Amino acid sequence: MAIYHCSIKVISRGKGKSAVAAAAYRAGEKITNEFDGMTHDYTHKGGVVHTEILLPDHAPAGYTDRAVLWNEVEKIEKAKNAQLAREIEIALPRELTREQGISLVREYVKRHFVAAGMCADICLHDTGGGNPHAHIMLTIRPFDERGT
Repeated sequence: MAIYHCSIKVISRGKGKSAVAAAAYRAGEKITNEFDGMTHDYTHKGGVVHTEILLPDHAPAGYTDRAVLWNEVEKIEKAKNAQLAREIEIALPRELTREQGISLVREYVKRHFVAAGMCADICLHDTGGGNPHAHIMLTIRPFDERGT
């Protein structure tokens, strides 16, 4: 039986956080933050089973690269206490196959966030311990028809 878990938070500079660091950790990647010059290397992190960037139609195609997307967010949001991203963490039913879980998250994100103009960074985690879940990082500012 599926057990519900949903956590929503804001990633903000005012709380000492970085969108680049958060994205690198969730994706298990190595990304350098151009804003502060710090490199965040989580390539040895286990349990990352799927990553994907979903973009609205008007977003630059280069934003499919996680480092480009989140470094651009860090650059655009200049304030020292800027809100950089929203994160939604949701549990996935263990009864679903991996493909079903990916499809469920992808369609949910497209319908509710990408359709509203937000860029979404999806990372699914499953270490095999019975806690499959998804991290969904969203841009704070939606894109309009001009792509801004």
